[in-house]
Amino acid sequence: MPFEILERIMANHSATKKSARKSIKRRDHNRYYAKTMRNAYRNFLALEDKKAAADMLPKLSSMLDKLAKTGVVHKNKAANLKAKAAKRVNAMG
Repeated sequence: MPFEILERIMANHSATKKSARKSIKRRDHNRYYAKTMRNAYRNFLALEDKKAAADMLPKLSSMLDKLAKTGVVHKNKAANLKAKAAKRVNAMG
């Protein structure tokens, strides 16, 4: 956990200090998985082969569902990305 962030916490009570520490951990966790999701979606968009894209689509959909379930991304954003990905696979020749 970055100490420079902990030094700037203005909490006075032990419970609020703990809450601040937990929120920092959650933020780091969510940022990691959101970035991983963006990279996976970018790699999916770079695919030109329909078979490869069709093979990756269930994995991408599963990842988006899990991240939406845990609140890393909004459920509507996950649904929109899944729909765009499926539309892209169907449009490939």
